[in-house]
Amino acid sequence: MSKRNRFAVLLSIIVLGVYYTYVMVATLAPDTFAAPIGEGYTWCIGLLAGFLIQAFAFVMTGVYVRRANGEFDAINRTLIEEAGR
Repeated sequence: MSKRNRFAVLLSIIVLGVYYTYVMVATLAPDTFAAPIGEGYTWCIGLLAGFLIQAFAFVMTGVYVRRANGEFDAINRTLIEEAGR
């Protein structure tokens, strides 16, 4: 359980760090987020950053689920089998 909890906390810190950075840039440098992503584009950097953060959070969830369903479930099965003996 401690291994799973450490992994979950690490991923949470990473995701929260990304969100915190997004909010800090939006708060401290709003002109940066309001700037278009390129010449002739109507999309701004803040909108693109928001989409990328959502995709990042989705990927991080997938990383956790993959590891939880693989390594952590195998550890749980082993513990249950040993406890039943």
